[in-house]
Amino acid sequence: MESKILFSETQRFKQWWVWIILIGVNTLMFYSLYSQVIEEQQFGDKPATNTQLLIGTGISLLITVFVLSFQLDTKIKSDGIYVRLFPLQLSFRFFPWNNLSKCYVRKYNPIAEYGGWGFRLGLFGKGKAYNIAGDEGLQLEFNDNKKLLIGTQKPEKLSEVVNNFRLQ
Repeated sequence: MESKILFSETQRFKQWWVWIILIGVNTLMFYSLYSQVIEEQQFGDKPATNTQLLIGTGISLLITVFVLSFQLDTKIKSDGIYVRLFPLQLSFRFFPWNNLSKCYVRKYNPIAEYGGWGFRLGLFGKGKAYNIAGDEGLQLEFNDNKKLLIGTQKPEKLSEVVNNFRLQ
């Protein structure tokens, strides 16, 4: 029997600075490729070969597609918490309620506590984190004292769902 979904959230990278970097790198790669291959003018003082430019442009496009496809999916169901950081994880990781000693929404510092965004290993016993943006997340503390933080852009709704479910 399928458990009822009490909360669902999908997040993607929306940081402007990430997109500025990706657009800038891709623009530079395409311009250099166009200048050297189409217009047959060497690009730079020590130009790369046409093959190297093609490979570099391909790699920059693959990185852009990878970042575009990145998403953090979180589902809260009556049987537990499901989380997936796609494309690093193709299937959801499941955390049943009975494996948790604590579960609450909190503010955190992504840089200081986890070293940034994505799938991160926390510093100084903070545990692991799945986060895409922002500074609020669902803190899971397990019966074996391990910790996992799942970032959220809907902290009020998530807190309400978790608190209501835990009171039942």
